[in-house]
Parts: sequence; structure tokens; C-alpha cells
Amino acid sequence: MMSYFTNGFKDDLAIIGMGCTKFGERWDTGLDDLIIDAAFEAFEDAGIGPKDVQVCYFANTNAPNNCSGTPVADALKMHGIPITRNENWCTAGHIAIMNACLAVESGMCDIAMAIGAEKLKDKGAGGLGVGRGLNPVRETRRDAPGSFALIAEAYFKKYGLSYGEGKRLLAKIDIKNHYNGSLSPKAHFHNVITLEQVMKAPLIASPLGLYDCCGTSDGGAAVIITRASLAKTFRPDPIYIKGFGCATDMITPHYRARNFDWTSFEALRKCAQMAYDMAGIKNPREELDLAEVHDCFSITEMCIYEDFGFSPRGGARYDIDAGFFERDGGLPVNVDGGLKCFGHPVGASGIRMTYEIYKQLQGKVDNPARQLKNVHRGLSQTFGGPPQIAACLILGNEKG
Repeated sequence: MMSYFTNGFKDDLAIIGMGCTKFGERWDTGLDDLIIDAAFEAFEDAGIGPKDVQVCYFANTNAPNNCSGTPVADALKMHGIPITRNENWCTAGHIAIMNACLAVESGMCDIAMAIGAEKLKDKGAGGLGVGRGLNPVRETRRDAPGSFALIAEAYFKKYGLSYGEGKRLLAKIDIKNHYNGSLSPKAHFHNVITLEQVMKAPLIASPLGLYDCCGTSDGGAAVIITRASLAKTFRPDPIYIKGFGCATDMITPHYRARNFDWTSFEALRKCAQMAYDMAGIKNPREELDLAEVHDCFSITEMCIYEDFGFSPRGGARYDIDAGFFERDGGLPVNVDGGLKCFGHPVGASGIRMTYEIYKQLQGKVDNPARQLKNVHRGLSQTFGGPPQIAACLILGNEKG
């Protein structure tokens, strides 16, 4: 049976407006403030108002009474329309975008909005907690750093990297993302770091140190979707949806008897292929101009390079050493600092990453010093759980 994603909505839909708040420790704002700031930047960008939105999807994992879309309805005075809250671990923002796309594509509406917002710092915790989404008997207390540290250890062993060699490769990802974040006005962190700082930083879960782990942030982001046939009635430079992918694995993929070695993930591979098939991409390393990927930990970004076909299997180490993923390299990745430095308010992240692709493709980023040249097609991607679910979106600034 043919998948919808194989023959999907390439070039049928377009983004006409996006907004993103400052990410960070936003003690001066509430969840409603973040929703309002992100949404009204998107409204102004699209030249519309709240009353023009016909359906909305709210990506959130930690809202008070977090069982509905009412925080958005109340903050934006958008009562009386369908507003659905979705939570899908770290992919929630991308899933909200997918739902908005499907709402427009199905004929349900002409204008749909996806918005994500979180106030994670209000929880008073330094991370996302323990026992999230794992088997309730066998793994009730394993946390995110511990899970991804296992991935790093497995990768080092499989490809013959010593502890020091592996740490230095991950450090180069950290240094890249911190430099990129230093150029992004809305990013949580703006500090440039050195190799020595990374190597001497406290360990969180060996071999992952402090700079290998993304921060917990507050923030919000929003996107407005319409039909491509209507897009230029709103703005001269809409950005077109080229492809989308989403895949879910079993809750504990590492309990498979075979074919799981902690260095490659079925959900990543399958979601990437869905998006590539829809977009008509055969060689992502050559056909994409930039990417925003899920660097919750530096090792995650490294594995994504290979599962998404940016690097050959086992070859990410050579591309990292060659600077291939730096902002002046062959395929710039996380040019706004990624989750590591821009921040990771979970429900907002996928939409924020898409915001960066959108602005880069329009040539309208918030700091001219970080605008990439000659970019026409980009990918944003998130990876949820420890880990089981992945989603990605491909955008382009031209049809065809």
C-alpha cells in the first residue's frame, strides 16, 4: 500500500508567517505571554489576525492542567474554533505543524496555525526528569543523559574511537553550536567556548559532559499554514512545504533481540526517508542547503548525521573534523545554535527550528552576520523519547 507520505502534499502548502520569542530563563513572563508574543509575530508576518485562524494545534508538554488547547484560546481570544493540544515528546512541535498541514490539505480550512510554548523553568528542576516513557518495571529511573551516554559509549566502541578521541569529536559539535548561538539574538546562551573548556567540564553521564547537554529553557514559536495557491495573496515570499516524515518505534527498542546497537535508530531512518520521498530528494548531503537537527546531546547530532544520510555510516567523524557541518561548510547544521544554545522548551522546539529554516530561506534572519548565502532548501528535525519517535520537515523557497 502506498504511503501518504510518498505521494503527499509537496508544494500544495506554504508557510506565510512565523514567530519566535526569546528563549531562556524567562522569569518575567508566563505561558500566556510566550503564546501571545510568538503568535503575534507570526500574525504580523503573515498580515493576518487571530480571527483569521480557522484551526490551531498547540504543542506543549508541561502546561498547567495540560489536557487541552485552552491556554491558546484564552491567551489569543480564539474561542469557538478547534484548538487541540498535542504532546509527543520532543517531536510535539513538528507534529503540530503536520496536523496544521493536514487540516489545510484535507479542505478542513484555508488557514491553520501551529504554536508551541513551554515554561519549563517554573518546574524548578534542572532537567526533564526520570522514568519518562520507559518500561514501568525494568527501567523506571533511567534519565535522558544516561540514555544518550549509552549511545555515545556504543558509538565510540563500534567505530574504534578512544574515550579521548570520541570526546574531542563531540566537543567540536559543542563548539560549533555555541559559536552559532553567540550570533543568534533570541538564543538562550551566547557564550563561545573552547576545546579545553569542554574537555575539563564536569561529567553529567560519562562520556557526556556539561557542554554536551542542552539546557532547559522557556520559549514559544508559531507558524501559519495556507494553500500554496493562496500564499502570494498574503506575502511575496512564502516558503513551500516540500516533505514531511514521522515515525514511531517501540517503547524500548533496545530490547530487540537483533538489529539494535545504540548507534542507529529506525525512527530516524524511516522519518527521513518519508520526507525525502515526498520532496523528491535522492542525495540529502548534496541537495539540502542547511539543516536544524535535534542536538539534545552532542552524540544525538552526530548519529543524525549518519541516519539522515548527511554522512556515510561511520563517516561523521571525518566530516566533523573537516568542518563540513559548520556555517561555512558543505551542509551547515544548527546555524542558530541548535537545542544546545538556542534552548529546548520541548513543545516549541520543532517550530523554532522550522522558524530558522524559514528565515534563512527568505534571507531575513535577525542578524545579517549569520545569514547563509544561496540557500533554497532546508530541513528541520526533532527526536523524542530516550529515543523512540522522530519527525522532520523539508522546506523550499521555490516551487518544483
